[in-house]
Amino acid sequence: MIVADKKPIEEIIEYLKGKQNILILGCNECVTVCEAGGKKEVGVLASALRMYFQNQGEDVKIDEVTLERQCDHEYLEEIRDRVDQYDAVVSLACGVGVQFMAEKYHSTHIYPGVNTCFLGATEERGLWTERCQACGQCILATTGGICPVSRCAKRLLNGPCGGSTTGKCEVKKGDEEIDCGWQLIVDRLQALDRLDEYETLCPVKDWSTDRAGGPRKVIREDLKQ
Repeated sequence: MIVADKKPIEEIIEYLKGKQNILILGCNECVTVCEAGGKKEVGVLASALRMYFQNQGEDVKIDEVTLERQCDHEYLEEIRDRVDQYDAVVSLACGVGVQFMAEKYHSTHIYPGVNTCFLGATEERGLWTERCQACGQCILATTGGICPVSRCAKRLLNGPCGGSTTGKCEVKKGDEEIDCGWQLIVDRLQALDRLDEYETLCPVKDWSTDRAGGPRKVIREDLKQ
């Protein structure tokens, strides 16, 4: 799923200076799962903003709506009849939802309420970890289901590098040690009795399917009308 994190309320307040009618717009998909932008978070942010503006002596109207998705025309149409009444919309969807809103309602100020982080998995409540960088050319079949593009700090397709020590990466996040992505791959292949496949070099990757090739699209002719 897409993992996002809440923006500091001070940053959001800066966006909204001078605005009198504001809509906080949540999304009932990924950002709800990671507790960054669902109906609950919409209510919390709206309450915090009301309190702030009240303390500033400003008469600001703040409404709350949560759509099923913000990356789908069908659901964005649900607010068409009311979006023009707002000076600003704070979208708690991922960056895709924010951009889709801005494209659909191009005369309305649309501001992000979250920072979109990565494609990840829920380890436990309050902990999400990156698992995929959506490179467009998946090689998980040959790496035991572990992605070196996202799990290796250097995105090596043939590893590990010389900086791997006792299964840990030389790159650290503060005091936190990071597992070597390629050590995870070797351990996984060994568990599957496929360690001989490790000796096969991965070919040069076509990075044009990654962001290196510019904005991407997927077309399914069998689904187009």
